[in-house]
Amino acid sequence: MRKINKIIIHCSATKPTQDIGAAEIDMWHKKQGWDEIGYHFVIRRNGETEKGRDIEIAGAHCKGQNKNSIGICLAGGIDENGRAENNFTDKQFQSLRNLAAKLKKEYPNATLHGHNEFANKACPCFDVREFFKGMV
Repeated sequence: MRKINKIIIHCSATKPTQDIGAAEIDMWHKKQGWDEIGYHFVIRRNGETEKGRDIEIAGAHCKGQNKNSIGICLAGGIDENGRAENNFTDKQFQSLRNLAAKLKKEYPNATLHGHNEFANKACPCFDVREFFKGMV
């Protein structure tokens, strides 16, 4: 069993009009030469949570952090002009809260982070620490 100490939140850097999920991201990652999707979970625009990579397999979502982390990706994150934007739906945020609470029960020592804490990126386009403040 992997020792999980971080849960890292990402965005797919897709426009709000793009209805994508784990299957599309898996295809994109395979085109980049990866074995499979790098994230463990994907939350679609309608709030549906889809499984990605098996949780017992290290992710491919955050350089230097994959061995001991779980990656969650929210569909969206850029505007129609390709600029970073917090454009996630209420349903996505509710699903993220629920998934994070479930994972924190399974991995109580895991801390919650945005991808931007480990890379010079806007991803996930919102303040993860503020979002989860007092919740889990």
